[in-house]
Amino acid sequence: MSSAISASVSDIQLFDVATLKQPYAAYKRLRDNAPVFFEPLLNVHVVTRYDLVREAIRDTKTFSSQFGAFLGAGQQMMFDAAPPAVQAELRRIGAQMIVEPPTMLTLDEPEHTQYRSLVGKLFTGSQIKQSEAAVRAVIDGAIDGFGTATAVEFVTTFGASVPLRIIADRLGIPEEDRRFFDEAATSAASALRVTPMSHDAMIRRAQLAVDLQQLLVRVLEARRAEPRQDMISILAHSKLEPADRHLTHGEALSILSQFLVAGHETTASTFGWGMLALCQWPQLQAQIRGNPALIRTFVEEILRIEAPVQGLPRIATRDTTLGGYPIKAGQFIMLRFGAANRDERQFDNPDEVDVNREKAGMQLAFGSGVHHCIGAPLARQELNLGFLALLDRLQNLRLAPGHPAPESEPSFILRNVPQLHIAFERRV
Repeated sequence: MSSAISASVSDIQLFDVATLKQPYAAYKRLRDNAPVFFEPLLNVHVVTRYDLVREAIRDTKTFSSQFGAFLGAGQQMMFDAAPPAVQAELRRIGAQMIVEPPTMLTLDEPEHTQYRSLVGKLFTGSQIKQSEAAVRAVIDGAIDGFGTATAVEFVTTFGASVPLRIIADRLGIPEEDRRFFDEAATSAASALRVTPMSHDAMIRRAQLAVDLQQLLVRVLEARRAEPRQDMISILAHSKLEPADRHLTHGEALSILSQFLVAGHETTASTFGWGMLALCQWPQLQAQIRGNPALIRTFVEEILRIEAPVQGLPRIATRDTTLGGYPIKAGQFIMLRFGAANRDERQFDNPDEVDVNREKAGMQLAFGSGVHHCIGAPLARQELNLGFLALLDRLQNLRLAPGHPAPESEPSFILRNVPQLHIAFERRV
């Protein structure tokens, strides 16, 4: 990278709180001037241009998904910054954790497919079709829960509660454990945000992680004795090939932990951003209401402009180049899906929601290639049916007065809107 290009982006601080909340101007400057950019704080090369992100995703031999050490480094930084008493308590709690080995997200072929194939049967086209009635029932129940109110906090009452209920149903979480499961699953997702948190919150999250493991192991053992039609039963009875053995508790927990994030956090985020878009651009409401095809494109557009997973790392297995930029073996790159999805080289008017956009599904919010999100069909089903029902039953969706302007939680990995107060009228 030339000194002129370096100077043009030398002031960009990707971990500055303001940039984390609203990164898109920085992303554009990087795409135009330094599409592979070294971020010293995490010792990672940030990739922002669509074609380069796609190139790296496809070259799995050069850019490995065995990036568990990168995620662990972020957690270690927070641990190291805590006072000795807090560190001691975190060690005490951590000693109770079952070690979760790499499974799908942080493995390459062929081991990745060996684990992925165990749960892939839950996300076939026929399985998704069979789940439609149950998904509609959860969505309708959440809207019924608004009661007679004409204003609600949308994330709590719908955006987060709907995907949490659906993933709990698919996993097979007992009804009496749902309240705890909702809190613990939400806490588990927060570990990927790489955001500062209070010492009390760190301890609380660690304890919830232990308690969640204990719940999942208890259900896993119950399903081994008495299987049902749910994901935990599948994991309890599946055998890993070619070893021809059942999963260990750690392996099952590793897979389940990934689904807790993929199964609810990303969908909840997209519900929030989609509702915000409808409130900010009210003409969209009438344009897509009652039109499933346009709603499908609307969902793809929201996934594109506000990718719920802004980026994931890869590690170089050999000395190579990306876009002419040298990368050495062992170095990490960060594929910024949120930046690639707004690349004007790939998408015309990339900062606008265009419900007539052709090939809107080319967005990278769910990744691509062998690591394409296995739960993407379920997420799309929830989002499409959810916005269809919301627009069918509500009108004049708008931001409720008297609340701070909604903004993203500062995070380097996930992107969400934690609160969204809306007002509306019911359609008759």
